[in-house]
Amino acid sequence: MINTRYYFLIISFLTFFGLNGYSQLVKKMEPPFWWSGMKNKQLQIMVYGGNIASYDIQVDKQKHLKSIEKTENPNYVFLNIEVPENGSSVLKIDFIKEGEVIQTVDYEFKERQSDKGNQIGFNSSDVVYLLMPDRFSNGDTLNDSNDDMLEKANRAAPSGRHGGDIQGVINHLDYFNELGVTSLWINPLLENNQKKYTYHGYAITDFYRIDPRFGDNPLYKKLVSEAHQKGLKVIMDVVLNHCGINHWWINDLPSQDWIHQFPEYTQSNFRSSALIDPYASEYDKMLQQTGWFDRNMPDLNQKNKFLAKYLIQNTIWWIEYSGIDGIRLDTQPYADREMVAEWAKTIVSEYPEFTILGESWLQKIALTAYWQQSSVTPDGYSSNIPVITDFPLHYAINEAFNEEQTWTEGMAKLYYVLSQDFLYSNPMNTLVFLDNHDVNRVFSNLNKDLAKLKMAIAFQLTTRGIPSVYYGTELLLEGYAHQEHGLMRMDFPGGWHNDPQNAFTQEGRTEVQNEIVDYYKKLLHWRKGKDVIHSGRLTHFVPGDNVYVYFRYNQNECVMVVLNNNNTEKEIETSKYKEIMTGYNTGFEIIHQKRMETLNKIMIPAKSAFIIELKN
Repeated sequence: MINTRYYFLIISFLTFFGLNGYSQLVKKMEPPFWWSGMKNKQLQIMVYGGNIASYDIQVDKQKHLKSIEKTENPNYVFLNIEVPENGSSVLKIDFIKEGEVIQTVDYEFKERQSDKGNQIGFNSSDVVYLLMPDRFSNGDTLNDSNDDMLEKANRAAPSGRHGGDIQGVINHLDYFNELGVTSLWINPLLENNQKKYTYHGYAITDFYRIDPRFGDNPLYKKLVSEAHQKGLKVIMDVVLNHCGINHWWINDLPSQDWIHQFPEYTQSNFRSSALIDPYASEYDKMLQQTGWFDRNMPDLNQKNKFLAKYLIQNTIWWIEYSGIDGIRLDTQPYADREMVAEWAKTIVSEYPEFTILGESWLQKIALTAYWQQSSVTPDGYSSNIPVITDFPLHYAINEAFNEEQTWTEGMAKLYYVLSQDFLYSNPMNTLVFLDNHDVNRVFSNLNKDLAKLKMAIAFQLTTRGIPSVYYGTELLLEGYAHQEHGLMRMDFPGGWHNDPQNAFTQEGRTEVQNEIVDYYKKLLHWRKGKDVIHSGRLTHFVPGDNVYVYFRYNQNECVMVVLNNNNTEKEIETSKYKEIMTGYNTGFEIIHQKRMETLNKIMIPAKSAFIIELKN
């Protein structure tokens, strides 16, 4: 039997030094571990603890400790470490006071796995499915609330936490395959320990921890692995511009310039155009770059070299740890653009096949194109980010199908946006979306008109670029951004065990929901095997009489798309398209699964789309 006195001494010892190997001296060490064999051989370790800058620091392999840097806050030190060449190893780090070792921390270097070809990126052959995890499916009711998290579950509140989680996504991986999408973009899953509005995930309070109400780090890794086994890619949502007001940094900043600070709360003007505008005032540019996104989201100063390194390493840590295939960068123009370019360059140097998507939320094409790598820019800037969100085309889609044809309205809006693709370095690397988590639901925008929605879907899945489908669009979910955002981020029906409807199944969907789901399935599965849509050339013709015709073609195939946005049937004379159609005599219309014995004239019903595979 263990002596009780010694038992409590042992427990006290473990409590003081921490069951995870850290004593009360070292409260945080980030990254928590790293990998050998990385191309970038320099690692910065942030160490946080009470007055830790006053300690001497030694490592057992002294050659790996290149330097120690400090800031004005004595509770932080930054260790610059040379990364081992290969294999797993442990670096023993001693913290010494007056010649006595107060604590030794074992810092682990794991063997790198990503160089075995796990990350494959995503491109225009993919279709991305965007989901908000809190609103998708509750796979584990035990983690809906957490004792350590300030906000508890409240599904009755539109902007409360509803309990969706990582396990819920895992449980429905087959749904994505059935639908026909190939990649999952999941809104942020990292810890958001805020008092309210934490369901969206964009106010991060720990950059190295999955929010326990979603699961944990190993479960996220399991999600990526199981998605890969089913042929699905995973895109992580990353935030560099800001953090949550309750991040552990905020009450004890590593340095005063770690965040942008003002005498009183100062919000961003949200005018990213000012950064490119040749006539912009310094005041407007300053406010866009340094103003806070929200009172609960302090604006990070990426010009601080320690923070810049921290954020770059954090992204690489998640790529290496989880095996994800891509990243969507939130609010790309708001973070320091030089740091963002270095961030992207460093990621691609480690993972050449990896894909980065930047959120460039601007209304005009020239302003949007600036943020895509290698576009022609007035100042020579390149973001090193290959894929950007196509907001100009998003707005055009949501307006065009509601309008009558004029010189610039109706179908002409689609034409005019695409006619300016010369501004992009690569138009195929644009994310084409009908709606997302920040804008009106497309079904609401199109006045709940199924015919208009079908035309919009047909266009989205056959034009250039990478299509992105927002969860629930296939179920005709509604909502407007000017209302409470929680209302346009409704729960996926059937994601909770007591839901009256289970829209994951055909039997659980309404007739009109099945009509759109089946429409998506038909086009998405057809698109999967169509290189001509993935990478073929695009030729379009100036719209007339509210009819838009364009072609996708390569050496082997040609697809004709006709969009009739009129309330009446239209007869299409095809002689004007002979530069593309010469040599093609028949066709097969994909949507209606109908063979077309002649192509001289095409009758297309009112408010509908034809997608025709041309045949010799």
